[in-house]
Amino acid sequence: MDMTKVFERIEELKPQMVKTLGELISYESFRQQPEEGAPFGRPARMCLDRALEICGGLGFITENIDGYAGTVKLYGGEPSLGILAHLDVVAAGEGWTRDPFDAVIIDGKLYGRGAMDDKGPAVSVIYAMKALKDLGVKLENGVELILGTDEECGSSDIAYFKEHTKMPKWLFTPDACYPLINIEKGHINARFTAECRSKNLKALHGGKTINAVPASASALLTGIKKEDISYALFGAGIATVVYHIRDNGDGTIELSAEGTSAHASTPETGSNALTALIKVLSLLPLDEPAKGLLTGLAEAFPHGETDGTSAGVKAYDETSGALTLVLSILDSEGDALSGAIDIRFPVCESVASICEKLGGTLSRRGFEPEINGSEPHCVPSDSKFVKALLGAYESVTGKKGECLAIGGGTYVHGTPGGVAFGCEIEGEDNRIHGADEFIRTDALVENAKIFAEAIVRVCNDPELK
Repeated sequence: MDMTKVFERIEELKPQMVKTLGELISYESFRQQPEEGAPFGRPARMCLDRALEICGGLGFITENIDGYAGTVKLYGGEPSLGILAHLDVVAAGEGWTRDPFDAVIIDGKLYGRGAMDDKGPAVSVIYAMKALKDLGVKLENGVELILGTDEECGSSDIAYFKEHTKMPKWLFTPDACYPLINIEKGHINARFTAECRSKNLKALHGGKTINAVPASASALLTGIKKEDISYALFGAGIATVVYHIRDNGDGTIELSAEGTSAHASTPETGSNALTALIKVLSLLPLDEPAKGLLTGLAEAFPHGETDGTSAGVKAYDETSGALTLVLSILDSEGDALSGAIDIRFPVCESVASICEKLGGTLSRRGFEPEINGSEPHCVPSDSKFVKALLGAYESVTGKKGECLAIGGGTYVHGTPGGVAFGCEIEGEDNRIHGADEFIRTDALVENAKIFAEAIVRVCNDPELK
């Protein structure tokens, strides 16, 4: 189909797109105290209600799924294509140079919390559908926009949606990056504990978030000499972190390490302060069981190793890449030592296999493990659905469309047949989750064109009913 008139109509709708996005940004729709009819807080519910009201005014058929999500249908009937976007956002945070909930355009960029994640992409879908409706473009199969409200805090909105209504057969989310993500690694969250009564190790803290490389870690020691620490630092030979030694004057010494944080899906880009500290502690003359426990951790999770070799879980395939492992949290509280590990594993492995291997590694070193996870998510790159989306991307942008595999999880993880399609562009930092998040207004339009062509290709393909 010649999409020229559709694209021209989308260009004409740009002012409306900008206005709608600005209005949706004004709702502080990060997760807040639940209320009756507002499972994720009143602002998220108000944002959903307003979005559905806008879509109803554009002539679409809408439905509110008990405040958890909403649906927007172009022509009615049972849809074969679903497009999953979300209206919830993360909290504003610090560092903004403008009001995060009062959208403003500067040099062609629209600033505001949610501009790119994910209110902007949602608006692009709405007006892609609007252009098709205005021109009466015929679709053999239906399309439905699903607007969620809890993506940032666990996607319980979609769990509820699946329990109460039917998910379309084909699904993509514009909540990631171009060209298209068809593989998401499996994910393991492991926690472990051990009794650790120690006269020498008074406290140990490292990491706060399981899915991040810890940038700092510290230990409070007693009965240990400064020269012992100096020898241990030399023996550890780690140059990618900075250590600090502080004599508190009361018989205790604080030893701390500063590294570089990174997301757990790309741990090689950081420097783990916790594993660096553990290595040094394992070389000190600590009493038992602290000495043995820390030595075991240093052996299983050596500093600088991110592929799980020493923990016995190394895995790799050409499709989805290498397994990544991060020892991300370790804390002593009373007589207990507890920690957490994040693993992202390729499609050649399984939750059961990783659990068995990692559980054995931890048990042999004196820890009691508790491990759970989710399997990898994979949609074949040669499927008609994937080819249709990539064809739309190539047609509109003139760029090569290709499939990507990632270590993180997207909004469609666990939904059979779902892929992530847009909207971030490689090399452009839209400051998602950061201060001064933005989307280019030209990108709003281009995304709408891509989505309009994708809808036409998918919904008019007889093999994708």
